[in-house]
Amino acid sequence: MTIQVHYRKSTRKGKSVLIGLTASIILGGVFSAVSGCGKSKASAEKAEAMAQRDPMEVTIDPTLTAQLKIGEPQIQDVANSLQVAARIETDASRIARVGSPVSGRIIKLIVLEGQYVHRGSVLATLHSTDLSDTQFAFIKAYSQEALAEQATNRAEQLVKADVIGSAELERRRAELLQASAEASAFRTQLRGLGMSDAAIQKLETTRQLNADYPILSSISGTVLERKVTLGQIVQPAEVAFMVADLSNVWLVADVPEESAGKLHKGMHVVVRIPSLPDEKVEGELSYVSPVVDPATRTIPVRIDLANPHGIFKPAMLASMTFIDHSERRTVIPSTAIVRENNKDHVFVELSPGKFKLCEVVLGAEANDDRIMETGIKPGEKIVLDGAFHLNNQRKQNAIKGGE
Repeated sequence: MTIQVHYRKSTRKGKSVLIGLTASIILGGVFSAVSGCGKSKASAEKAEAMAQRDPMEVTIDPTLTAQLKIGEPQIQDVANSLQVAARIETDASRIARVGSPVSGRIIKLIVLEGQYVHRGSVLATLHSTDLSDTQFAFIKAYSQEALAEQATNRAEQLVKADVIGSAELERRRAELLQASAEASAFRTQLRGLGMSDAAIQKLETTRQLNADYPILSSISGTVLERKVTLGQIVQPAEVAFMVADLSNVWLVADVPEESAGKLHKGMHVVVRIPSLPDEKVEGELSYVSPVVDPATRTIPVRIDLANPHGIFKPAMLASMTFIDHSERRTVIPSTAIVRENNKDHVFVELSPGKFKLCEVVLGAEANDDRIMETGIKPGEKIVLDGAFHLNNQRKQNAIKGGE
């Protein structure tokens, strides 16, 4: 645009120049006003567009859309399940706490932890004066019994020969009965101290005292603990060895009180052991405690695990999943879920190439899927795969839009 300014001629040169300068200033002000008005209008339009744009929406080109998997949530049969932490424990019915019934000093250790022993195997030997004292008392009583028996037999012969009266025979029979009772009592004590009938018979024959007592394993199994050392004094109430048969173990869990209402004996259980990822373990509940632990407000449950090869070891960590009846539930794949601000979201398709991030409420896991509780209306399509990349694109658009 060209603007011409005309002014009259004057004999005064200074006056003409003044008129020309005034026109230039006026034109400059007009151009500035027009330019400022255009910039203000553009800024206002941009602010209005940003205010109308939903930060949860994203529009992408067809190339990126083709990389997404879009569809509706699926309805599947989902088994009601409950997963709790568990642990492997030794079968309490297969544990033997081996000790010595007599006090004494350990003079020989034969087995250590981890060794497998058979029933009757000698684990250690101790020297016991209590054992030798009881053996001496038994030999004395046994000898008195033999003498009383001979005296009784002799008296019976004398009575038949009418040499002594029957009163003497009855007295000797009473002495025999008393000697027999004492010998039987000491024999019982020796059995209680761990001596076998064969060892007692040998003692009766040889009359030789033996103060060395062998500590024998009462079951076949693995030595889990050794609590004695050479030279240690052992008392009858102390445990010297812990031996366990690990061919069968327990998988134990403590189920919260509020979740244990439907648990029952025989319920199907799926077991996962992190240290044995390739082992597929399933079983049934063999025990559900009839009482609640008041300290933890939990109910102990367990299943029996056959362990012929010893792969399940006590104290291993595991998890139990209790499987109940199946129900028809709406599920979505884990790849559809976007975690934003500690909440779960999915992208809902508004139109081709346009999506909106919507909050949803999800339930428990069902294999690789999650149960959809609320948030999606019937017939709505969502991004089943590729939601992570789509959310990155939404965030990039938001950054660019704010510049």
